[in-house]
Amino acid sequence: MQLRTAESAGEWAGWARRAEDAGYAVLSTPDHLAGPLGEQFSPLPALAAAADATSRIRLGTWVLGNDFRHPAVLAKEAATLDWLSGGRLELGLGAGWMTEDYAGTGIPRDPPATRIRRLAEAVEVIRGLWGPGEFHFEGEHYRIRGLDGRPKPVQSPPPVQIGGGGERILRLAGGAADTVGLVMRLTGGARDAAAARTATAAATDAKLAWIRDAAGARREPPELNARVLLCAVGEPLSTAAERLGRPLGLEESEILASPHACLGEVGRVCDHLSACRERWGLTYFVVSADSLESFAPVVAQLAGR
Repeated sequence: MQLRTAESAGEWAGWARRAEDAGYAVLSTPDHLAGPLGEQFSPLPALAAAADATSRIRLGTWVLGNDFRHPAVLAKEAATLDWLSGGRLELGLGAGWMTEDYAGTGIPRDPPATRIRRLAEAVEVIRGLWGPGEFHFEGEHYRIRGLDGRPKPVQSPPPVQIGGGGERILRLAGGAADTVGLVMRLTGGARDAAAARTATAAATDAKLAWIRDAAGARREPPELNARVLLCAVGEPLSTAAERLGRPLGLEESEILASPHACLGEVGRVCDHLSACRERWGLTYFVVSADSLESFAPVVAQLAGR
């Protein structure tokens, strides 16, 4: 489940405890500097507060914009959070996409290929600094000269997730990530009708082909998840599809087959997610906090499958 903000520290802690009590496996936070997607807390301090309020639920960033932090700084902050939470961190990273984040801060929004190469280097740097002893790295974007990253995380190492929707980043994720997070392709910098076309079942087939090809003969293939962007558990199918999907230019059949949509009664949603697991190997799904209560029966039923 993904949380963005709260009215108070107490409310934030309460959300975290409710998610844990409802059986959600991971509490995650997004990472945007601008406002089109709503107000958001800074991810790592917010997750530290959630860690203090809970004892079991894992804590994830879904996903951090790589361009916003130097990987050496992030490695230290992430290891500290893993240490303080007793080893519950899942570090999700992305190449950055939202135009407003870059325009509002003056951070250059480089071409996707450049951002993805920089992300690939950042993953190497973070994992290297989590490892034992001094780490050296000479790349196109980062240089690390004999730095011994401390503290070391409790997990050895924490899982790294890479999220994205385009071929280049999904090939990077397939080869390098512990978990791959599927989203729409957002090279245009916005969630619009063009991006929605990359959320269909057919588009997901293509994405999984890239991931599997890049994973090759890895001893342990990456875990796969999907961000649920259209969620209306308990609402009639046609009504929900019309209200949520048609503005994106998708037909009802496309919406209902997408791994990014959970619509209808609890049983239908459970069957849909099980079908997504069988077809694509997706093993967990990320829903927004406003679906915490309505989606909880789905979590309970799937836990027994």
